[in-house]
Amino acid sequence: MANVTVIGAQWGDEGKGKIVDWLASRADAVVRFQGGHNAGHTLVVGDQTYKLSLLPSGIVTGTLSIIGNGVVLDPWALKAEVEKLRGQGVEINDDNFAVADNCPLILPVHRELDGLREAAAGSGKIGTTGRGIGPAYEDKVGRRAIRVCDLAHLDSLEPQLDRLCAHHDALRAGFGEKPVDRDDLIRELKEIAPFVLQFAQPVWKRLKKVRKAGARILFEGAQGVLLDIDHGTYPFVTSSNTVSGTAASGSGLGPAATGFVLGIVKAYTTRVGSGPFPTELDDEDGRMLGERGHEFGTVTGRQRRCGWFDAVLVRQTCAISGVTGIALTKLDVLDGFETVKICTGYRLGGKVYDYLPSHAADQAAVEPIYEEMDGWRETTAGARSWADLPAQAIKYIQRVQELIETPVALVSTSPERDDTILVRDPFTD
Repeated sequence: MANVTVIGAQWGDEGKGKIVDWLASRADAVVRFQGGHNAGHTLVVGDQTYKLSLLPSGIVTGTLSIIGNGVVLDPWALKAEVEKLRGQGVEINDDNFAVADNCPLILPVHRELDGLREAAAGSGKIGTTGRGIGPAYEDKVGRRAIRVCDLAHLDSLEPQLDRLCAHHDALRAGFGEKPVDRDDLIRELKEIAPFVLQFAQPVWKRLKKVRKAGARILFEGAQGVLLDIDHGTYPFVTSSNTVSGTAASGSGLGPAATGFVLGIVKAYTTRVGSGPFPTELDDEDGRMLGERGHEFGTVTGRQRRCGWFDAVLVRQTCAISGVTGIALTKLDVLDGFETVKICTGYRLGGKVYDYLPSHAADQAAVEPIYEEMDGWRETTAGARSWADLPAQAIKYIQRVQELIETPVALVSTSPERDDTILVRDPFTD
C-alpha cells in the first residue's frame, strides 16, 4: 500500500476537494501541508455541500485530519470553519482532528498589512485573497512569527512581540497607520487560545505512529503548482511551495512517505486573479466554459478566467512535481463543443517554446499553438466507466496524457463523489 500526495497541477481550482474526499474515504489520515485559508475546496456528498478553506477534506468522512506545520493558521478562521461544519452535522474533536503545535499563526496585523499593500500597489497588484497568508509566511521566515505553541505561554510573549512589532510598526508607519495595539492583540490571542490548544500537538509524532502501523496517509495540497513561489508564474503566485516535495517538510515526515503523487488537472484551464494565462479565451467559448463549469472561486467568489487546456503547462508542472498520474476533472464541461483545442506549444519572438519561460514579460507575451480536435455531442456527466464515455471524449483523454507525458489515473465526470472512473488506484499502484 502506498501513501498518496495530491497537488493541483494548474493554477488551483482544479477540483481537488472532490478527489481528496473520494480518496479520504479510503485513507486513515489526511494531512494539509502548506497554504492557509486561501485554499477553497467544495465537497458534494449526497445532498449536502461542504465548503472548506482550512480543514483537510477528510474531516467530512471522519478520517483523522491534520493541519501540518507547513500551513499558516488563522485561529479565528479555524474556529469559524469548525463551527460551521459542526452545524452541518460533522463531528470534529481531538480524536479526529489535530493541529501542529509549531504552526505559525496568521494575526489581524497580517490581514491588515495584506490589504494595505494591495490597495497601494496600483498596476502592480498580485491578486492576493487578502487573508494575510503572505505576511504570515514572511514573519515565519523572518523568525518573528507567533506559533500555536506560543498560545500556551502568552505571559512570556514579550520578546516575540518586540520582534514582531519592530517590523510591523515600521511598515504601518509607511502607510500612515498607527502602531500595532499590543494589548488588543494579546487579548484576542487569550480569547482564542483555549479553542486552538485543544487540538494542538506534535503531529509529526502522531503521523510517525500512523505510518508505523501501516496505515494509509493522504497528503492534501492547496492551490496549484503554477502558483508555487519558486516554480509558478512569479510574482503572481502564492507565498508557499505548492509542489509535492513540500508534503515532506510541511508534515514532519520524510520524502519517502509521500508515495504516489496525484496531480489534479482540469479538462480545460482556469485562473483567478492577475497574471499570465496563455490560453485565456475572451469570447463565447470562454463564457461557455465559465458558465458550464460554474467558475467562481470557493474562497473569494471571484469569477475565474477560462481557456483551453494547456498541455505545455501541465507537462511542465507534472515534471517539476514528480507526478505519477493525473486525475482529469470536469470533463463534462466540454460536452457539446463542436471542436475543442489543446495548446501544444508557444510562439515568442519567432521562436517556438515547449515550456513556459520564467520571465513575467515573456510569459505574458507568448502565443499559444493549438491542436484542434472534434468535440462530442453526447454527455459525459455521471460516467463511471470507459464504456459510458463517447468515443471522441476518450480520444481527447488519450491525447491529453500523450501530450503531458503522464498517465491518467482517474477521470471525474461530475461533482458527485462516485462519478469517477478509476484507471489506476493511487493507494495500491
